[in-house]
Amino acid sequence: MSFVRRCLRTGFVAGLVVLAGCAAPGPPAPERRPEDIRAEIVRLMPGSAKDREGWAGDIASAFDALDIDASTSNLCAAIAVIGQESNFVADPAVPGLGRIARAEIDRRAGRHHVPQFVVVAALSVHSSNGKSYADRIASVRTERELSLVYEDLIARVPLGRQLFSDANPVHTGGPMQVSVAFAEDYASRHSYPYAVDASIRREVFTRRGGVYFGVAHLLGYPADYDRMIYRFADYNAGFYASRNAAFQSALAIASGRRLALDGDLIAYDDGGEPGATELAVRALGRQLDLPDADIRRALEKGESADFEETDVYGRVFARAQKIAHRKLPQAMIPEIALESPKITRKLTTAWFANRVGQRYAECLARGGANSAR
Repeated sequence: MSFVRRCLRTGFVAGLVVLAGCAAPGPPAPERRPEDIRAEIVRLMPGSAKDREGWAGDIASAFDALDIDASTSNLCAAIAVIGQESNFVADPAVPGLGRIARAEIDRRAGRHHVPQFVVVAALSVHSSNGKSYADRIASVRTERELSLVYEDLIARVPLGRQLFSDANPVHTGGPMQVSVAFAEDYASRHSYPYAVDASIRREVFTRRGGVYFGVAHLLGYPADYDRMIYRFADYNAGFYASRNAAFQSALAIASGRRLALDGDLIAYDDGGEPGATELAVRALGRQLDLPDADIRRALEKGESADFEETDVYGRVFARAQKIAHRKLPQAMIPEIALESPKITRKLTTAWFANRVGQRYAECLARGGANSAR
């Protein structure tokens, strides 16, 4: 939230008290020493966390390397996600992971019409450590362990390459459950601050790498949200998903169409064909004075801050607010049901964001701050 907007939201009486401060910001706060930041992180962490100094060092190093302000609010956001995703365990165990992994292999085999006896024979082969792949899969406890088994299986067994197409099916991992694909893409465009142990994929499963890429995904992009919970929703659903869901809500009002408020502005899985959101904007093309090509180009900016500067964004909101006779929210939590072999109950992005939000509020309380953001 900008400095001016913060001042405008201040109550009348409080505004009289702080009017001078709103008129002109004071001198910048002195830069804090690294040891002071680490000490604050230790204080902010939940009491159940082990190796607090080690965690504090890796969190502080991530903020420093990413050049992200180590404010109490930002530190608590990272601490809240770590607490939710791993309870401060660098390589968290997943209950029943071996069973889940074997079921996934069987599912993929069925999809490729591979007979079950062929699967059994392939998994009985001795792996690089002398144990059979079946035994190694049955005994895995963490995603790092499973990822290493898959690496070995893909490299050494023809069936592994057939089922997984040289692509490791473990997509997230580490203490912040960050996407491996995101980490690999981010590392290709930014300088990774540590010596890489074999691959960026393996770095994701370490405490230092998982925290670095997790903080980058959570806080390393500009977003003018007035509440941190929208970043938590984005962490689960993708960059700017909360802003995009609010745009879809405004578009539904402007167009009179029912739309999924999932934050996806482009139908990425439909081979370039326009999805429901794009078609709804196109239906307003004449009223908005926008050709289809301009609409498409604007919606393709849905994963960047630039989308807010497009005519599509501004004109849809202007039309929707005129119809609704009120100012519409610029962010809302996307309506997404979470799906994963690891998930055994009905969960949503809202559930995730609110759970992390609770941890965030608790962290702020430990730091003596309020939870307004």
